[in-house]
Amino acid sequence: LGFFFLDTDRALVLLEEYCKKLRKPEEQQLKKAIRKVMGIFKSSLFQALLGSFKKKATRHGTTSHTSLPAAFACDVLGCPKD
Repeated sequence: LGFFFLDTDRALVLLEEYCKKLRKPEEQQLKKAIRKVMGIFKSSLFQALLGSFKKKATRHGTTSHTSLPAAFACDVLGCPKD
């Protein structure tokens, strides 16, 4: 699989765009859950963990793996996987 690093900001943009499409009453629970995840992505704890993950990946030569926020955003948005 050919993955790449996407930063948290890009994942947040993708999730925000998706949330804007959720307008039906039955979609509001999903929208609320996505907004919670977005809050987690913005948290200092998550950013610290992500920084640690990226450092380890770089040390082990695995910088081609996708970041957690990007992977989640692609799962939600249906991004194509290589």
